[in-house]
Amino acid sequence: MPSSKRHLFFDLDRTLWDFDKNSENALRQIFHEEELEARIGGFEHFHQQYVYQNAHLWKLYGKGKIKKDELRYERFRVTLKHFKIQDESLVRRLSDAYVQISPLQTALFPEAIETLEALQQMGYQLHIITNGFQEVQFVKLENCGLRAFFDVIVCSEFIGKNKPDPAIFKYALNQANAKAEASVMIGDDYHVDVAGALRAGMQAIWFDPSAKNSYAYEHCISALSELLTLIPRLSLTY
Repeated sequence: MPSSKRHLFFDLDRTLWDFDKNSENALRQIFHEEELEARIGGFEHFHQQYVYQNAHLWKLYGKGKIKKDELRYERFRVTLKHFKIQDESLVRRLSDAYVQISPLQTALFPEAIETLEALQQMGYQLHIITNGFQEVQFVKLENCGLRAFFDVIVCSEFIGKNKPDPAIFKYALNQANAKAEASVMIGDDYHVDVAGALRAGMQAIWFDPSAKNSYAYEHCISALSELLTLIPRLSLTY
């Protein structure tokens, strides 16, 4: 039977863990270690192309159109191909190094830890729902000091369903012994985090650091600290 506690489910990448900053730092290190300047030129050109290709492939992965290993290697393969480099050994080295180095980065969004501490003190149970690769998400949480805040951590590949499929939210609710009407999802992707959680019967908060709120969504924040005043105003039945 679901508990009477209030539950908060967080996305990880681009919500708590600053994916863009951490990814760039990791890519820059790999770029220089592989001495790619001589073959490509400046890092900025490489980074821009990688970001474009990675975003496109993640969308395909989220829709179940490509597999995890395809994503891992293809994003580097097509990036290098843009610079007329076809070197499968290099593709493998870049991909393997990125998966090792990226999760060791520790940049968080401002006030992430302070906000999580305050929410715990307010009596909320905290959890994670992520579409990220399972083997790197736990490393990220440990290295940046977030692991201890969360009771349940659900990675999409473990259950075979990606956000925004309502099945992953319902699975997480079951694992946390939580009621949907007493639970809130917080994430940076409106379609993946917000829309998916709403379809699962939860409430949802859209974290939009740009502060543009392009969807005119009622529960939108641009700083994590805003959760401390917004969440208590939500009507949670528990």
